[in-house]
Amino acid sequence: MLEKKAAGIRLLILDVDGVLTDGRITLNERGEEIKSFNVKDGLGLQMVASEGIEVVILTGRTSKAVAHRARELGIAEVYQGIADKRKTLQQLISQKGLDKTQVCCIGDDLPDLPMFGECGICVAVSDAVSEIRQEADFITRTKGGWGAVREVCDWLLRCKGRSPKMSFTE
Repeated sequence: MLEKKAAGIRLLILDVDGVLTDGRITLNERGEEIKSFNVKDGLGLQMVASEGIEVVILTGRTSKAVAHRARELGIAEVYQGIADKRKTLQQLISQKGLDKTQVCCIGDDLPDLPMFGECGICVAVSDAVSEIRQEADFITRTKGGWGAVREVCDWLLRCKGRSPKMSFTE
């Protein structure tokens, strides 16, 4: 049944720290934040976007690295410094004329929990806190920042009857 729901997903909402990254915050000697992103996650996001799934980043922190990575991947909507993720997600769903059953979100920690009530499919990365894993419809085998997003992207594509390879090469 979950796979059938996944076939109808049109919007993928991503947290950043702990989902697109491993959750560590690295600062250089000037106090500038450095983030590491997994290249496989990036390709997965490009593949789902090519299949009509819109990707949006929704994060509580603000980072120039996130804005830069989003531009590289062609992610047009990036919401940083968001304290109330539920409200922002509700507004996005309304603006896009979607139903929450068409939305999938990926989270790892308590600030992501309010989004879970607004989504048709809630995904926890394998190293998410227990409260997130308990509420998730799907838990990745992979840790955040280490290919968990790619795992979800590949799964969504398979549920839509597309192989990840076909999506990228066509």
